[in-house]
Amino acid sequence: MLDRQDTIVGYYTLSAFGVQLPEFPEAVVRKLPRYPVLPATLLGRLAISRTHQGKSLGRFLLMDALYRSWKNTSEVGSVGVVVDALDQKARAFYLHHEFIQLRDCPNRLFRAMADIERAFKTR
Repeated sequence: MLDRQDTIVGYYTLSAFGVQLPEFPEAVVRKLPRYPVLPATLLGRLAISRTHQGKSLGRFLLMDALYRSWKNTSEVGSVGVVVDALDQKARAFYLHHEFIQLRDCPNRLFRAMADIERAFKTR
């Protein structure tokens, strides 16, 4: 994301990722295929420059990342989006946006593609 002076104010990265079935909470496992590793989309980094924080740009970039991840499922399979929160503030941000914690890893969070799809189909 660029500002009017073409300065980078925020960015994110997406990549293909695999999640071991036992990493998912039991409530999620019931809804997933029974493969040992499931394809997901990794939101590897989402960052906003310090001078632009607090302006809802993080939310905007997250929604863009989720939308692109969802649209990409027509080409590349993905059961959801995974993110590794760097700290408690980032963790709280993702939990606020309906991510859930994966088992045994408090900062690895997940949002199911079915939930993402519902969010964008209702708009």
